[in-house]
Amino acid sequence: MAEKDKLFAGAIPEIYQRLMVPLIFEPYAADLAERVARLKPLDVLEVAAGTGVVTRALAARLDVEAQLVVTDLNQPMLDVAHASLADDDRIVWQQADAQALPFDDESFDAVVCQFGVMFFPDRVAAYREVARVLKPGGRFLFNVWDRIEANELTQAVVEALEARFPENPPGFMRRVPHGYADPERIRADLAAAGFRDIAIEALEKRNGAATALDAATAFCQGTPVRSEIEEREAADLMEATAAAAEALKERFGSGMIEKRISAFVVEAVR
Repeated sequence: MAEKDKLFAGAIPEIYQRLMVPLIFEPYAADLAERVARLKPLDVLEVAAGTGVVTRALAARLDVEAQLVVTDLNQPMLDVAHASLADDDRIVWQQADAQALPFDDESFDAVVCQFGVMFFPDRVAAYREVARVLKPGGRFLFNVWDRIEANELTQAVVEALEARFPENPPGFMRRVPHGYADPERIRADLAAAGFRDIAIEALEKRNGAATALDAATAFCQGTPVRSEIEEREAADLMEATAAAAEALKERFGSGMIEKRISAFVVEAVR
């Protein structure tokens, strides 16, 4: 994986939080947090927390005596997350690499990760780290995006950018967020890391209602797609965003856009 695929910095965190999170991440954050809360864990680790959409959902659901350790590789994303929950003394914030977690063996009852495992360069190694820090019988819960074709809005933006840059289209969305949409591969990777009782559930939802411009801005400016656009010869970020917005209007109309989104939710036992 290219380093730029993992880089969420500069203007990206703010746009990601303001537009991308309500667009596609909030529905799955509520689901994942509810699954974790039902386990009644006292020590929880969140990996690849981003700007904290799951963190906020967990904070509202975990018992008052529970402790939540929140990590992300990108400190700018973690800073945005921290700003919204700075007064919650149950939460510990720490920059960390999922492949080298700075925690003792058997420290946590549950580890949770929302749409982050696709970014791990070596997923089996990262899963082994998760298994190491989980207590015996602890649970690992995460989700991953389904195929891009099962996510109508994302597919439309990607196709619009492919039309604008036919010779060298931005590939981040296909390569990373939607590049691990294979339940059997996920199951095999978890088993190789020592997990058991692996359950994988397909879960469809609807994206948060958005205008064509907001949706295009979210994808083109609030993700690493931004750097891909800026790297294209003679490319202009605002022009590419406007072209994506126009393509969304042509495809879905000029009103608010609400379309199907699809992901897999995974639970495994250490």
